[in-house]
Amino acid sequence: MAITYMTKEGYDRKMEEINYLETIKRPEISRAIAEARDKGDLSENAEYDAAKEAQGLLEMKIAQLKDIVANARIIDESKLSTDEVQMLNRVKIRNADTGSVAEYTIVADSEADMKAKRIAVSTPIARGLLGHKVGETVEISIPAGTVRFEILEIGI
Repeated sequence: MAITYMTKEGYDRKMEEINYLETIKRPEISRAIAEARDKGDLSENAEYDAAKEAQGLLEMKIAQLKDIVANARIIDESKLSTDEVQMLNRVKIRNADTGSVAEYTIVADSEADMKAKRIAVSTPIARGLLGHKVGETVEISIPAGTVRFEILEIGI
């Protein structure tokens, strides 16, 4: 598994999710399995099969989350710079062709949330902006074609 860079906040959210899945969801599924088992013949028991499948999916999700946090590196936000675009920067950009302005924070893939305007560092736009400075215009290939963005602001 690759190293995942994340904020302390993102790391804490993953740990809370693991705790919830292990302390709340795991016992719920165990109870469902026990109830289904008490109903008799397991060979034709759809409830039992469904509960066992849910248990397998839950354990897989827990294992994935534990793998992410085990390989996580917390980014020290006090050492961030705004000289050029880097991870955890808030970047205000203008589409050079349409004039539309957008603002995004570049985050680890595991913390991406378009509703909160947090884009994954692995996206074409984020990759295209990394390392560039305010005032620069960058050409970025996206699925819809090539777009030119001017970097207006870099913040934290």
